Amino acid sequence: MNTIPTKWHAVKVGLQGTSCALATLCRRERFLASEAPALPLPGCDRPETCPCTYRHYTDRREGPRRTDDLPRNAQPEAVERNRRAARGRRTVDSR
Repeated sequence: MNTIPTKWHAVKVGLQGTSCALATLCRRERFLASEAPALPLPGCDRPETCPCTYRHYTDRREGPRRTDDLPRNAQPEAVERNRRAARGRRTVDSR
C-alpha cells in the first residue's frame, strides 16, 4: 500500500466475530481518513475489548462512477443507427 496518504485516502470499519451492533451498522460506509470515527466507536458496548480495525483504501469511492471509467470490454455497446435512413422532407429528396 502507498505509505503517502492521498487526498482521498479512506477507511472502512473492519469487523471481527465479536464486533458490536454499531460497527455492523456502518460496515459498508467508507470515511475519508481525516473524518473517520475513532475506534472503539462512540457507543460501542464493549470498548475494552473492541476487535474492530480500519481497512484502508486509496479512494472513498467503491468502484467506477462513470461508464468511461469501466474497462473497454465492460462498457455497454453503443447502439448506432443511421437516423438518415428515410428520405428527407424536401421535394428534391423524393426524386
